[in-house]
Amino acid sequence: MALEKILVVDDDLNICELLRLYLEKEGYEIAQANDGESAVETAKEFQPALILLDLMLPKMDGWGVCREVRKTSNVPIIMLTAKGETFDKVLGLELGADDYIVKPFDAKEVLARIKAVLRRSVAVPAENDVKEVHYDKLIVNLTNYELQVDGKRVDTPPKELELIFHLASNPNRVYTRDQLLDEVWGFDYFGDSRTVDVHVKRLREKLEGVSDKWELKTVWSVGYKFETRA
Repeated sequence: MALEKILVVDDDLNICELLRLYLEKEGYEIAQANDGESAVETAKEFQPALILLDLMLPKMDGWGVCREVRKTSNVPIIMLTAKGETFDKVLGLELGADDYIVKPFDAKEVLARIKAVLRRSVAVPAENDVKEVHYDKLIVNLTNYELQVDGKRVDTPPKELELIFHLASNPNRVYTRDQLLDEVWGFDYFGDSRTVDVHVKRLREKLEGVSDKWELKTVWSVGYKFETRA
């Protein structure tokens, strides 16, 4: 059985080596890149199952790498950042990162995040267990990880698709941000609830105004719901 591939991108050689040793011990195949430009090239050649991506890099920063990778791939990306400001976290998620970890981090936390993200991204339902919801001008297929809006397939990162599937599978039910973090992210999330807001914002950009029969709606001071109308 082939080992799952992880690309580690950081300009700190000590951090790269630490992660490489720890993750190889856990059974992963590791490639490394120490600047943004080589990260983009290595991602194309290595075809990793997941990328650990530092934010502050020479030649091209993590935001730029994320943009370039997202042009051709939905590979899960976990951002590594020494900055704890909400702006940095939100921007990374808006650009298509699946998760973020603030330095300094514990190797066990990194492993837990990797396993959770990979578990979500590689899960293959049984052939007769097709996970799909249909609404007017909207199809969300969790079996093939496809979102169709008004008859057209829309590229959507895995976490966004899982979020809209979860909400649309339970129409008119109100979820708090903490409930969504627990039920959609599927593990004890280390970050804050702004993560949900970012993913909802990105989904709204894809879904706003598509149909008057449903809406991804904010319930003020509570959370979100997928509201259907007669």
